Amino acid sequence: MARATRRRAVLAAAALAAGGAAAAQEPGPPAVGRPCMVCHGPLGQATQPDTPNLAGQPASYLTAQLRAFRGGTRRHEVMSVIAKPLTDDDIAQLAAWFASVRVEVSAPK
Repeated sequence: MARATRRRAVLAAAALAAGGAAAAQEPGPPAVGRPCMVCHGPLGQATQPDTPNLAGQPASYLTAQLRAFRGGTRRHEVMSVIAKPLTDDDIAQLAAWFASVRVEVSAPK
């Protein structure tokens, strides 16, 4: 595992462990999605250059991808670990939340 990927996995695990009341006060996904914030940002806007934005993605797409990571049909060193413990309800909550984040785009000037 590359150093940057290992670092993100450790940060995500720490965020998962931290959870709790302090995290509930910050903007972001449901508590089960706190590890997502490490790489994907609190509102689903990626904070890492090689990480996709989740904000505004269709819930059906997010659900399918999280289930694929959880089941092993899609592999990624960090996402496979993060998605493994998610229940179907967790995935549905996360997908609905990120899909509900409003994203506005405009043409370049």
